[in-house]
Amino acid sequence: MKVITVKNVPAVALVRLFLPSQKCIHTVQKCVGVMLFALCSTASIAQTVETALPETSMMPASSDTSEPAAPESPDSSANNAPHGDEVMSTSQWLARLSNAVRTTNFELSFVQSRAGSETIPFLWRHGILDDGTQVEQLNLQNGPGREQIRVNDVVSVFEPDVSPYSFRSQFVNGPIPSELLYSPENLKTAYEFVSVGRARIAGRPAQQIRIISRDNTRFSYQLWLDEATGMLLKLNMLDVKGNVLEQIQVTSLNVTPEPNEYFSRINNALLPGPMVLTRKQAQEHQWDVGYLPVGMKEVRHDTRRLALTGQVVEYKMFSDGLVDISVYVQRAQDAVGEDMVLRNDLSTFLTLTDGKAQVTVVGEIPLQTANAIATSLKASEDKND
Repeated sequence: MKVITVKNVPAVALVRLFLPSQKCIHTVQKCVGVMLFALCSTASIAQTVETALPETSMMPASSDTSEPAAPESPDSSANNAPHGDEVMSTSQWLARLSNAVRTTNFELSFVQSRAGSETIPFLWRHGILDDGTQVEQLNLQNGPGREQIRVNDVVSVFEPDVSPYSFRSQFVNGPIPSELLYSPENLKTAYEFVSVGRARIAGRPAQQIRIISRDNTRFSYQLWLDEATGMLLKLNMLDVKGNVLEQIQVTSLNVTPEPNEYFSRINNALLPGPMVLTRKQAQEHQWDVGYLPVGMKEVRHDTRRLALTGQVVEYKMFSDGLVDISVYVQRAQDAVGEDMVLRNDLSTFLTLTDGKAQVTVVGEIPLQTANAIATSLKASEDKND
């Protein structure tokens, strides 16, 4: 089999796309249904699992366990901004962002946009109460809505048709990557941060930073931070040609000396108690991934049975803090379909069958990267199968 290299990604020649025959259409529909169900199941339990099992969390929380600092007023926050000819490094700007989301009282509205999809509006609030309690709210503004409320390290979730529940976490789970907000320095293994210069976003002076994959295997980002407060104002995800795949745009930002009065109306006694999760011994997998982009680490693995088919699949999730990649492996004789590729502007769904196993890779990564991961599958060194 001929091996090629595409954008520094070692890859076997990309798999074929099937003609739209009735058999193929049926196979695609069946496979997509199975894997999307698995992905939805993973997403629905991720919030409860990631905190109970911190070493396998999707987005590891900061290791900082110190007490929160007193909230900064708008004036004190502005005093940390550069003066005159002072030039701040990207590390200093990222530190300001992390400090701002942890220690200030703010109310921030933003929208998430993707090409061909409806724009989704969010309301995000954070505050430090007089007794030092950290409180946070993230509210999906469209439709029936979905709300998360954090009080210190307990996040309560309220959504339609589901009983409220709580779990332990240091942050709410939203569309802005938690690692970027709370532990941006951890991203520097996988990404290079490049200062671009000043810009104007939402009517406010801002500093622009480019976030570039160190090995050119992932999409790049543009980040704009408010000069006065250090808060995030805009975040773009770009494809290899520089086209915007996803955008998070702040529409309003209000930093105040006191927490929003919304938090005074929260009755802690009425919030559901955090779920108690027991650690389940994960079965050792018979395979390993031989190739991963720089900075990618395994954050979760388990064995699950797909509800739609009853098939047993082994699952691993890898993350660099900004991007998550899911890998599913099952025996070839149990495979639900043949090799296929499904692509939109943002996500890749790739299935390959080779020898004894069928592997599926799902993630917001270029097709070449997904193919390199899929074709690097190998038996574990200490296993015979």
